[in-house]
Amino acid sequence: MPAAGTHPKPVGAMELGDHLALVFDDDGERRSIMAAYARDGVRAGQKVIYISDGVPAPEVLAWLLGDGVAGPSQQPPQEPAQDRDEDAVDLAAAMEAGHFVVRTAEETFLASGRFDPQESIQLMATEIDIALVQGYRGVRIAGEARFSLRRWPGTEQHGDFERMLDEVFMTTDLKAMAICQFDRRWFDEVRLAAVDASHMGRVRVNDYYDDGVLRITPIFSPPGAELAGTIDRTNLSAAAEVLAALTTGTGLLCLDLGGVTGCDADGLRLLTGAGGRGHGGLLLRAVPPALHDRLREEGLDDAAGISIEYRA
Repeated sequence: MPAAGTHPKPVGAMELGDHLALVFDDDGERRSIMAAYARDGVRAGQKVIYISDGVPAPEVLAWLLGDGVAGPSQQPPQEPAQDRDEDAVDLAAAMEAGHFVVRTAEETFLASGRFDPQESIQLMATEIDIALVQGYRGVRIAGEARFSLRRWPGTEQHGDFERMLDEVFMTTDLKAMAICQFDRRWFDEVRLAAVDASHMGRVRVNDYYDDGVLRITPIFSPPGAELAGTIDRTNLSAAAEVLAALTTGTGLLCLDLGGVTGCDADGLRLLTGAGGRGHGGLLLRAVPPALHDRLREEGLDDAAGISIEYRA
């Protein structure tokens, strides 16, 4: 059984038995995570069940495909490499085949007219059993939690449902995994603290790149990437490839450098040149003092088109 971690787990690293929370305030970030989750499930021969907050299946599918119907289309300039591989997944075909299913929370949880935690958990257990009998290798469940705020009968017990569900995942060898989605713009900090207490951990977007020395992760508002670790000759080419993909969009590109602990001169030139292809400027954010000094020494701290925000 996967253990709870102190750091969010990349969605691509999720395993059967995980019950994780997605806490977000950016719809592009949510879309990137959920699209990867659905595609990975179809690719792995698992049934994917998406429970939406009233949005019908065609609109959820369009949103996951990047058409922006079910939410703003804001996203980084390019999808993570995991979503651009040659083993592409056709979510529309998967939906037609019943491999990927979308239901609303109302039809899933309130068929009897009232939300009941125990009945809802039993419903999920039945769904899992049926999918396994059908030959699927497991089940991926994704649920939007905002319906719990609508004051439908019984929804005040949603917190109990999450705690009970977490106990089931923790104590049972389930051939399933689940992501429960909570929008910070709707759920206050008290509720989100309870969310953390009733899940094994949180889930986050997949990295663009991680070699154990340098990690590059998408950010969404503004779009760009967060870098952490050391940029040197061992990963310079890989970093250049990732940043080149990021420069295919338009508008401001942001590189958050708060986690960069080392960077040679070639790396500095790579970073300061990242906004030069089709963007309306480059923002280097949370630049640590040591990196600030290196930028000044190389004469790169006042280059045209670059804004720098320094970390205190």
